[in-house]
Amino acid sequence: MIEWYKKVVFENYANFKGRARRSEYWYFALANGLISILLIVIGAIIGAIFGDAVTGGIIGYAFFGLYTLATFIPTLAAVVRRLHDVGKSGWFYFICLVPFIGGIWLLILLFTEGDSGPNDYGQDPKNNIEEINEIGKVELQ
Repeated sequence: MIEWYKKVVFENYANFKGRARRSEYWYFALANGLISILLIVIGAIIGAIFGDAVTGGIIGYAFFGLYTLATFIPTLAAVVRRLHDVGKSGWFYFICLVPFIGGIWLLILLFTEGDSGPNDYGQDPKNNIEEINEIGKVELQ
């Protein structure tokens, strides 16, 4: 999970080209969510140490806000690459602005298996042996 997180945040910080597998996106989303929760909990603990829940809440949400700002671009880039994997333009992200159904439609696209073989946005990342080996899933023989 950490390898996928590092790949999205550090290696592909603002890379909006190419494709992202479901595992790359969802492991990043999981790590991102866990880190966000951890930052809020740390703020609450700091508040408990100082004896003021309001201070803890402010500190926790300040940590969370700074982290969210720092990871906004890599998160957006990962969503765009994930949409590319299913053959959609990155502009399709704005479908989430359609009330009620837009967010559900985007979520379905993020869960959908990517196109087999190359598409307009690049090679199939599932069949990229160098990338798989880099993550440590398969060793070349």
